[in-house]
Amino acid sequence: MKGIAVNDDVTEYINKTQPWQIDVCEKLRAMIGETVPGVEERLQYGKPHYLKNGHYAAVIAVAKSKVSFMVFNATDIPEVKGFLRSMGNGERKTVDITEGQDVDYGQLASFLSKTTADL
Repeated sequence: MKGIAVNDDVTEYINKTQPWQIDVCEKLRAMIGETVPGVEERLQYGKPHYLKNGHYAAVIAVAKSKVSFMVFNATDIPEVKGFLRSMGNGERKTVDITEGQDVDYGQLASFLSKTTADL
């Protein structure tokens, strides 16, 4: 996978999910690898985490009916009603993806590019 050293534990995590979730996770994984140079992938706290220079950049979490994608360092990224929501003090932002939903991976890459620029 371009730009990312694939972690077998993350692959195992993804492959245990539903087929549509595997597709979403693999697209997110590829987008992260293409967007964040030198990103590190690892399974931490039971979920795939992505780090740049030792700092958290993103997390993928799979639940029964969705895949959540969270970016860190996102204070300056505005919420998008019905798409991107704040977590905690707004330093983290999350997108929930459901089966059959159209996903703008380019927009997610744009968010991630902005949140990782200074890491």
